[in-house]
Amino acid sequence: MNDRHAVLYDSQGLIEAELPLDRAPHEALVTAVLAWKNPDLEPRDYEQIALQLTGHARAVAADVRRHAAALPKDDGRGALAEVILREADRRLSIPLKGTAQCVQNRARLVRALYTRLDRLTEPLPPATQPARDQTQQLRA
Repeated sequence: MNDRHAVLYDSQGLIEAELPLDRAPHEALVTAVLAWKNPDLEPRDYEQIALQLTGHARAVAADVRRHAAALPKDDGRGALAEVILREADRRLSIPLKGTAQCVQNRARLVRALYTRLDRLTEPLPPATQPARDQTQQLRA
């Protein structure tokens, strides 16, 4: 029996970058959690759901960071992503509690991160022409 193993160190997160996010089940979980009115779960169940959402929030935040870092410096979407990422870091540093409120806060965070990720990955609309050029085209 061979007791040898290798430790993989991926300092640039290249392996993680190649793995797609498992978005659909997490979005379904977020939707379900945010629809709760008066759930009656055990604290350990809330903690497990919060752990699941926390792990996914970290993965989505990493994806947002990668996409924001690839944008030109003058692209405002990157600045907005930084604001969301700072807030995500702050909220993820708060210890988990076995409560519905804690789980719903993590669900809101996942939703906000996906919203930002979508805005970073959607194509920009074509640049509009300056008003002066449009006026000249109308005269022609």
